[in-house]
Amino acid sequence: MKILDRYIIIEYLARLVSVFGICMLIFVIQTFWLFFDELAGKGLDILIISKFLIYYLPKLFPLILPLSILLASLMTFGSLAENYEFAAIKSSGISLIRCITPLFILHIFLGIGCYYFANNVIPSAEVKSFNLRRNLAKLKPAIAIREGVFNDLGRMNIRVSRKHGEDDRLLEDVIIHEKTSDNKNRIVIKASRGELRSETTDANLQLVLFDGNRYEEVLSNKPIEKVRYHHTKTHFEEYIMNIDLSEFNDVDLNKQSYTSTYRMQKINQLEESIDSLEKQYEKKKNIFSENFLKKSFLNKLTLLDKESFKIDSVLNFNVLNFVKDDMKWRKLRSVEFAINSVGESIKNLEDKKRTFFLYQKLLNLHKINLHEKYTIIFACILLFLIGAPLGSIIRKGGLGLPLVLSIIIFLSYHYVGIFAKNAAEDNSISPLIASWFSTIILSPFAYILTKRASSDKGSINLDFITLPFNWLYNKLTGQISKTHD
Repeated sequence: MKILDRYIIIEYLARLVSVFGICMLIFVIQTFWLFFDELAGKGLDILIISKFLIYYLPKLFPLILPLSILLASLMTFGSLAENYEFAAIKSSGISLIRCITPLFILHIFLGIGCYYFANNVIPSAEVKSFNLRRNLAKLKPAIAIREGVFNDLGRMNIRVSRKHGEDDRLLEDVIIHEKTSDNKNRIVIKASRGELRSETTDANLQLVLFDGNRYEEVLSNKPIEKVRYHHTKTHFEEYIMNIDLSEFNDVDLNKQSYTSTYRMQKINQLEESIDSLEKQYEKKKNIFSENFLKKSFLNKLTLLDKESFKIDSVLNFNVLNFVKDDMKWRKLRSVEFAINSVGESIKNLEDKKRTFFLYQKLLNLHKINLHEKYTIIFACILLFLIGAPLGSIIRKGGLGLPLVLSIIIFLSYHYVGIFAKNAAEDNSISPLIASWFSTIILSPFAYILTKRASSDKGSINLDFITLPFNWLYNKLTGQISKTHD
């Protein structure tokens, strides 16, 4: 390796490591505050909190590393140009392409390493992170009753609009969803206010509700009405609930109950999941199509005489005279049957449309996650090819202008990808296109910058846009005429 290549690589890697460390620290602090409500009030030691952050860190790498590469390349080549080192290199007959070639090869290997990291480390960290969050949610839930959201307390979910008083024991606007023995949500309790009368750290939590109603759906025991629900409503002035919390405080934080979500799968697992989901999706659509057609065209109306069947006579028909005029009664019943049948078919289609939409969304999320493991390779290379030429053009090092430009470019790259992926979730565009959309958009930008920097054209000249406006402004203010006088 030549001295020049070694010098540029050392300068670049020093900035890359420092920028990566700073960005990682910022994102760790942001992550801690993001999940502060889930960690606070649980009595957790520093070991558990550190474990939670360590499990969450690998998911930040695809976000932090491209940003660090862009900023480090901008700073490195901007500093070389600012200190006239780049001019000395060019005067020796060495072009920009020759200078960035060693770093380009380095980023190819870096992108391949990121691919293996995204395929092996991130899914494993997602399993541990997700399960640890689920286990922490069960730990001392009475202390972590947050305002405005539903809090899971085992067989019940509780929501309060406001907590106040000593130790936040007084509650306002309480809503509780309680599961019955068949594990169904059939009980709803609403109260205007409530109070916690026992210590929140006790094994049993006593919750007293005031001025409310209790609603319950009760299944009928009669075989004929077993699919029908009976509703009961009870008003109370005071209602005492004893909640057993002993099972929540005895939680194994290392237990892993969830291991099969799309974020937890490697490429081979995602390919298998996508294949099985597509087959199931097609099978469900075919079954619904066959059943819908059979149901819709099974009942046929009896053919009636066209001349005798007039809609006016049907609409003006008196129901009390159906015994005297059987034909008119049959006509009216035929119209009512047709209207009801069409209404049921439309409702059935709307319900299935929502079901198929959620199924298609799950399938698209699997595909997006699969392609993201490949796009990380090109993201590292692409953002370097943008940062290096741009740094040599602006000729500024440090954390001033390079930081501003890198943030603008990276946010454009990041949010273009987010918008495309959101569109792909509801199947507006293909998940394949959505995953590569930001890379496709910025690739011409990287090519133009590299070409201009290698030919010493400098920054883009925008005088052809600004000069007409300057001339018009001077004309209106009379400066041009004064100059001629």
